[in-house]
Amino acid sequence: MLKRTSIPNLEKLLLVRTLLIALVVFTSLFPDCQAQAAAAQPSVDFSQALRWRLIGPFRGGRVTAVAGVPADPATYYFGTPGGGIWKTTDGGRLWKPIFDSVPVASIGAIAVSPADPNVIFAGTGEQTAGDGVYKSTDAGRSWTSIGLKDVLFIHSILLDPRNPELILVAAAGERQSATGGIYKSSDGGKSWNKTLALDDRNAGIYDMEQAPDAPEIIYAARLQQSVRGGPPPNPQQRAAQDGEILVSTDEGSTWNKSGEEGLPHEARGRIGVAVAPGAHGKTVYAIMSQGLFRSDDGGAHWNRATTDPRILGTGYFSRIFIDPNNAGIVYVAQTSMYRSKDGGKTFESWMGAPSGDDVHVLWINPRNSKHMILGVDQGGIVSVDGGDSWTSWYNQPTGQFYHVTTDRQFPYTVYAAQQDSGTAAVHSRSDFGEITTRDWAPIGGFEFSFIAPDPLNANVIYTGGWYGSVLRFDRLTGQVLPVFVRSEKYRTAGMAPAAFSPQDPHLLIVGSQFVMTSRDGGATWRQASPDLTQKAGSKSNAEPADTRNQNAVISTLSLSRVHAGEIWAGTANGIVQLTVDGRTWKDVTPPSLPAHASIRAIECSAHDAAAAYVVVNARDERGPMMLRTRDYGKSWQSIAAGL
Repeated sequence: MLKRTSIPNLEKLLLVRTLLIALVVFTSLFPDCQAQAAAAQPSVDFSQALRWRLIGPFRGGRVTAVAGVPADPATYYFGTPGGGIWKTTDGGRLWKPIFDSVPVASIGAIAVSPADPNVIFAGTGEQTAGDGVYKSTDAGRSWTSIGLKDVLFIHSILLDPRNPELILVAAAGERQSATGGIYKSSDGGKSWNKTLALDDRNAGIYDMEQAPDAPEIIYAARLQQSVRGGPPPNPQQRAAQDGEILVSTDEGSTWNKSGEEGLPHEARGRIGVAVAPGAHGKTVYAIMSQGLFRSDDGGAHWNRATTDPRILGTGYFSRIFIDPNNAGIVYVAQTSMYRSKDGGKTFESWMGAPSGDDVHVLWINPRNSKHMILGVDQGGIVSVDGGDSWTSWYNQPTGQFYHVTTDRQFPYTVYAAQQDSGTAAVHSRSDFGEITTRDWAPIGGFEFSFIAPDPLNANVIYTGGWYGSVLRFDRLTGQVLPVFVRSEKYRTAGMAPAAFSPQDPHLLIVGSQFVMTSRDGGATWRQASPDLTQKAGSKSNAEPADTRNQNAVISTLSLSRVHAGEIWAGTANGIVQLTVDGRTWKDVTPPSLPAHASIRAIECSAHDAAAAYVVVNARDERGPMMLRTRDYGKSWQSIAAGL
């Protein structure tokens, strides 16, 4: 028997049913009203409500160019590889971006006019392509392109202190056109002449310096870039990729090779040059793979300046600087900065730790040598006491991050890897009203590693370590444990990609030339694919891998959240591979990829198993490359317009 309280509920159900029937009848009798009502609905784009917010870590990143104003010891500039140009007017306490109005963020050189500090020149393009030279006449408030739009990588800009209209630009080459060389303008950038054309498209000028007391005398360093793809060149091949020193005595109008006597005959690699003051351009230093060399006769003859084994050039550093007011003080950029007080004979570790600030550029005020700005991998820092103390780099959010991911906690945590600052975890929200340094912490991984939070244990994170290894970090204990170490059988990218299966939280996947899987937290591993770095139709690589070929590696992995077993793999030698069942692989490489392309990132669609997005690095392409497929890689479309 129904209880009395159930009768009113039954009456309510009957009433609702009657109203629904009436609504259906009404809409069927008056379809135009229904259509008009639908048409009246506004179109809503919910993405418009999304806003970017900075969550940190609030710290600096790699700096590629620095400059200051000689008459104003509080004003400095630095350029970054991906964040444009930043300026301080209070000696480095507060930095502000001043290049955001320009549609390029990669900076290779900055120069402030000696005649007018309001005039600034910026050369764009460092590791990623730029589009020529920009000029500001209002101390960086606005910028105008002044040409060389086809020159993608600018490494040096020189201004004549006697003639503000004379500009020299040094550029690296790129494979599509012979843009590497030196360009000269005698009218402030209105027109340009190429005064040094290089005979190889892969060659470029990576450093260029003028004599402080004789600016018509200029030295430049040429480097033949290595071609991407394949194993490292043998000594015979490297001979064709050597560095050399060039000299001009007529303000860069003509160029000649310097003398070779005293210089090493082996491949010298990237060379840095510096000219001492007070010698009318005769005393010049050059740093290269074999060490530091000095010439006192304008480059005709050279001598080894020091036998200090720390003073070597590398492809990443190879810069040398001289105090403009004291020819005996020489600085060499390395993992730390080294200083000599006796003209390069002996050196001391002057600034930074040997493990690596990774010093790149130094500007010293020609009016007061105690005022300087230093650019390192952690940011731009200023000293007003000759390097005894430095400003902070925790006041410039310019970190260069490579990979980012989140975990499954609520609130979630964001993980990312930063150039030369390791991996960090940042809370997406804070208990203190704002996200501060108390809300982020290091998580044990290398500077450009992939990061895979354990879905089953929020305190465990897998990251990349040295030489393609994979590390397990325990947030509670702070323990860092290697769980995958590359053997002779495997080759890996600098950072082996790693990810967990979205459907199986026990399944951890790592890329070498094979897809490797582990179901026990990295205690044991299984090879789960053929060699994915070979083009379709080539012979399967069953024999041990060629460990010399560091480009034939899996550089990125993405696992579908829609379809279990679907894995996309991209390689450093430009191949995209796909499996939809975890067993059978198919080469689905976009046919439009240029030679020497590298797959940098793949992201599966979160909603469509057939869709994926690919980011491609092709250094000499004029613009970004991002592709999309909606049919499992059968066809690809570019989606880079507007980037």
